[in-house]
Order: sequence, then structure tokens, then C-alpha cells
Amino acid sequence: MNELLNKILFLPEQASTFAERVDNLHYFVVAVTMLSSLVVGTAAVFFFFRYRRRKPNQTTEYVVPSVKTEFLFVSLPLIFFLTWFVIGFRDFVFVSTPPKDAMDVYVMGKQWMWKFSYPEGPNGVNVLHVPANRPVRLLITSRDVIHSFFVPAFRIKMDAVPGRYTQTWFEATKPGTYQILCTEYCGLSHSKMLGEVVVLSPEAWDEWVKEQRRGSLQNRQDALADLSLAPHPARMAEQGQKVAAEVGCFKCHTVNGEPHIGPTFLGMYGRTETLDNGQNIRVDEAWITQSMMDPGAHLVAGFPNVMPTFQGKLTGPQTAAIVEYIKTLRTPDIRTGASSQGPVYEPIQ
Repeated sequence: MNELLNKILFLPEQASTFAERVDNLHYFVVAVTMLSSLVVGTAAVFFFFRYRRRKPNQTTEYVVPSVKTEFLFVSLPLIFFLTWFVIGFRDFVFVSTPPKDAMDVYVMGKQWMWKFSYPEGPNGVNVLHVPANRPVRLLITSRDVIHSFFVPAFRIKMDAVPGRYTQTWFEATKPGTYQILCTEYCGLSHSKMLGEVVVLSPEAWDEWVKEQRRGSLQNRQDALADLSLAPHPARMAEQGQKVAAEVGCFKCHTVNGEPHIGPTFLGMYGRTETLDNGQNIRVDEAWITQSMMDPGAHLVAGFPNVMPTFQGKLTGPQTAAIVEYIKTLRTPDIRTGASSQGPVYEPIQ
């Protein structure tokens, strides 16, 4: 039945765990609205003949519906709308909450291409390689204007906004190649901003990662240079430490937990901070990025508003590298639920 409805409605194939959820709600809404339209249309045609004017001076009878009738006509549609809302909100929470063991991939939109960066692996342009049956979290930003990352087969879509990170996730269910589109008008070649997700079996994924790591140093240098990072085949976190030192982050932030002008980087990622307005906020990629681009937006209580903005001074990949470096200084790993004390990863020396 699912495949039949998919073909009748001309929907893309379902290639993720989220796709079936979206389509089931779609089928439900379409079925109810089509049935309602049929009932209303049939009633209209019936009333047209049943209550047609039979005499020249005949007037239409004034009908006052009963309270029960009005309650029925109001409550029935309300029940359906509330049901759709509950299902939709459940699915929204599902797609907004990446699993703790999700693999991270940084995505940067740029006129007119998509760039992908793996914290511990290779980089790619317009081609995203991922393993099947493993959750993947996308941390999405833009280098220039607003773009929108859309994979029809996965039923996921998320805006790429300059100066900040948004996130979404998916779990591909079967190997194959699936199209990536930009669904936010971003300029002259918007319609040509295409890419593809290549989903590999777990075995093929492991082999692909090994093959990429065995690639020549020159290829890695070209990829890193294209991402505006230093041409060195090091981890993104190591690049982030270098960029942080170059732009002066360590003049105000320590990495050993000691207080200074700004909050310490040690244990920052995943920590719950109290802001100067009393609000509590969990530190994630989006918050760290916004703090670099707009430092006064969310001030941590007890620290002065003296940090300069890095908007226009850091590229998207450089920002992502600093975020990844800060993540290596976690004290326990919040995302995986580790209970051990001390840094999850050794700080880079």
C-alpha cells in the first residue's frame, strides 16, 4: 500500500527512517481532505437539485441549525487538525533530536556548490558520502547568502544561514545515490546548485574512508586549500587550534578551566550556561558560532561584553574548525553519556 500511494502521488522514493514518517502523515492529510472534498461536492450537487426553485416566487427557507449540528461541524474538523498537529509535532521532535551516536558532517553552502567536511576524515564538494543504517548529523552553514539543503529522498530540508550553524539529521536505509537541491533562491545559478548523497554499505564505507586516507598528500592539500584552511592533512580540530591562536582566542579564553576574561574552553561544549538575563542555555555548535559572530547576543553571567565580532573575519570552515577544537576539550562527553571525569579527548598540544 505504501509503494502504491507513493506512486499515485508521484513522491520520491523513501530512503531514510524519516521519509516514511513524513509520507504517512502526507497520506493521512490527503485522504481526509480528498474524502471531505468528495462529501462536500456530492452534497452541493444533491442540494442543487433537491432544493431548486420550483415556483416563480418561491423563496429559500431560512434554516437555523441546532447546537448539536454546529458542534458537529466545528468539532469534527478540529479533531482532525489537532491529530495532524500531534503527529507533525512528534515527527518534528524526532528530526530535531539527533541520536547521541550520530556521525557529524559539516556542510557549507556557497554560490553555487555544497562543501562537506568530516571532522576525522576527508572533504568533498557536491558529493556527500555516508554509511547506510547509521545516523548522520549535518551541521550546516553558508559562506555568502542563505541557501537551503534539501534531500527529497530523505525528506529533510534545512536552511544554511551565514554566520551560524543549523542542524538536521538522517539515517539512510539503503545504499544508492540521492539528489541534493537548494530550495532557497540564492542567485543566478540557483537551479544549478546540485549535489548528491552517496550512501554506502557499512563495508563499502569503511573501505572508502581507508581509501581516502590513503590518498596523496597533494589531493588533501587541494581540498583543504579550497576550504580556506591551511594545506596540512591534520584533523580539523588541530586546524581549529591554530586558527584560534592566530585570531587571539587564547588571550581571553583558557583551556585548563581557569577563569579569565571569557569563559574557559575546557568543558564548554555540552555545558549548560547561565546567561546574564537568567536564562539557561546548552552550549552547542550553533551557540558557539553565534558567540563568535555576535558576542553580545547571549552573554554568560559574570563575564563582560568585551569580545569583538568575528563576522567577516573567519570563513565558514575556519569557524567549524574552532568549534571542532572546542569539542575536543569536553569534560565528560555529554553526547555519548559518558560518566568518566576529565577530558574525553586529550587536548591538542
